[in-house]
Amino acid sequence: MVDGDDVGTAQDALMRFIRNFGLHQPDRTPCGQPLPVSEAHALAEIARDGHLRQAELTRRLRLEKSTISRLVTNLERRGWITRQAASEDGRGVLLQLTEAGVTAAARQAEARRTKFTTLLARIPDEQRASVVHALQTLAEAADEKL
Repeated sequence: MVDGDDVGTAQDALMRFIRNFGLHQPDRTPCGQPLPVSEAHALAEIARDGHLRQAELTRRLRLEKSTISRLVTNLERRGWITRQAASEDGRGVLLQLTEAGVTAAARQAEARRTKFTTLLARIPDEQRASVVHALQTLAEAADEKL
């Protein structure tokens, strides 16, 4: 059984973290980049693999198909990705970074790295590993497998 005090304390701490980290600002990444958070996540996922099926991006980001379609259109308009029919079945859509997209993804990754380096440096050395482990545990606990 989870203690009610723990629930309240965890909830308050997480809400404060969300605000302090800037996660509540949908048109700006927490790292200060002028890009909607969902687009930044999409860019990072496509960059991770080099290319990605649109259906897989939908699954990874846990967004509706229509939301992903709009998001992909925005990234395409920025000149960061291209869409093409997937060669395996012709029905799927393959998303691939353009040269400008690779540059944008690298810029986003560097901004994230800088932000997290600064954040982790503020945590005492003896607590840092525990904080990282707690974040991993929290992420796993929130991972709803359907």
